[in-house]
Amino acid sequence: MARTPRQLALAYDELDAPADLSPTELLVWEAARAATAHAYAPYSRFCVGAALLLADGTTFQGTNQENAAYPSGLCAERTALFGLAAAQPGHPPIVGMAVAARPATGDFGPAMPCGACRQVMIEYESRQGQPIALLLPSRHGSILRFAALADLMPFNFLADDLPSA
Repeated sequence: MARTPRQLALAYDELDAPADLSPTELLVWEAARAATAHAYAPYSRFCVGAALLLADGTTFQGTNQENAAYPSGLCAERTALFGLAAAQPGHPPIVGMAVAARPATGDFGPAMPCGACRQVMIEYESRQGQPIALLLPSRHGSILRFAALADLMPFNFLADDLPSA
């Protein structure tokens, strides 16, 4: 059996501070941070906010929503995307997304989308047929900027991967 070694590199920018963001990036970044105030996280006490920037310049927020039956909760990224689709069918394309997280009584820290959120995010990008830029706070206090959600999840599963009926 032949073995072909391969390497994968993720494309992203690492920015030192919010001052390095463009005005529109700063808008979605601040909206995600503000959304954490509305998270329902009585069990983990880890408040997460996500914000979507639409092509018309408006933002739409989501927050994590926990439940005493733990698997019944939902992450901020998915509440934002599902909420937008439910509240505004036919909405303008999503051009940007940001995620923010903080403990209930502390400062902001890193926030990396879970696998389920990454899967939902990549499908929304695929559905609209254009990239969605993404801003994430890193473990080192910097901001990670991805030009497209696909850059965060290069090995993905989309509708084209399903067998035709």
